[in-house]
Amino acid sequence: MAFIYLGERFLYRIVEFLRHWYVKSGKIYSNFVLNKLSQIDEVLALRITWNHLLEPLYKDYSIVGRILGFVFRTIRLVLASVVYILIFAVSIFGYLLWLLIPPAVVWQFFMTLS
Repeated sequence: MAFIYLGERFLYRIVEFLRHWYVKSGKIYSNFVLNKLSQIDEVLALRITWNHLLEPLYKDYSIVGRILGFVFRTIRLVLASVVYILIFAVSIFGYLLWLLIPPAVVWQFFMTLS
């Protein structure tokens, strides 16, 4: 009877660890990354820049103001997009490394046994 209980608890703890490591950490990490991206958006203002792409800078409605506004906002959109892509790629790479830690530990354990 005690072995059944211990086996059940062992399996329960393994399942709980996997749920905690993969499901809960995924939620926490995705919330963290989204919060950081929204904080960065307060500086880079990608959405606002996109909404005002065709408007002139500083309400200068001359042809030069319209051209410069479009050029500067386009450059800002490209740079902000590059920053977002880099941050997103680094965060995905970091999370994939996080996901691979338990299999790597198990693999290392079985390699030391043989």
